[in-house]
Amino acid sequence: MSIEDKLNLIRSILPVGVQLVAVSKTRSDEEILEAYNAGQRHFGENKVQELVRKWESLPKDIEWHFIGHLQSNKVKFIAPFIALIHAADSLKILKTINEEARRAERKIPCLLQFHIASEEGKFGFLPEEADTLFTGNDLAELDHIVFSGVMGMATFTDDSSQINMEFSTLKGLFDKLKTTFFQQNDTFCEISMGMSDDYLLAIENGSTMVRIGSTIFGERCVAGK
Repeated sequence: MSIEDKLNLIRSILPVGVQLVAVSKTRSDEEILEAYNAGQRHFGENKVQELVRKWESLPKDIEWHFIGHLQSNKVKFIAPFIALIHAADSLKILKTINEEARRAERKIPCLLQFHIASEEGKFGFLPEEADTLFTGNDLAELDHIVFSGVMGMATFTDDSSQINMEFSTLKGLFDKLKTTFFQQNDTFCEISMGMSDDYLLAIENGSTMVRIGSTIFGERCVAGK
């Protein structure tokens, strides 16, 4: 199947209101353009240098999403154009994003990443931090960030009950944050969860945004992993 055929198949499955982000990390400009010409406009990258190069060379109406762990010293390179940062995983990085957004004279949409998996090594706020995530004037001071929702990654496992539990946890965290901090904020509406192997389970648990790469573009070669 072509990239266009795969995109059309996924689109036929996704419910209304679920946004598809095509994960294009390590993919060539030609592959991305094939998806672009099939109508895809939201693409996800996890390396700043690669993202900046693609932003410079590819059509300017592409909405670029940063989906990896973001280092503080790299924020300035994507601040002028990034459409959504999925992995705002600490107050430190939020404050850096806010400062670079101010310098770029724009507001940057961000998702709060939570560590919902049983695996070690993944980034994100702990679920128990949801109630006290913002203290003092933290939220008010982050005035160049548009808080758009939450993001999380499930454990890499074949156990669908565990994945369901973890996705359900993220949906619960979204609801808690919405009630506690963003009840009057219509922009806080996204739940980014679900990738090629588990996006159908994610949708069942309330995902509004899925990040799909290999199902669209095929498996990466070893050199690209």
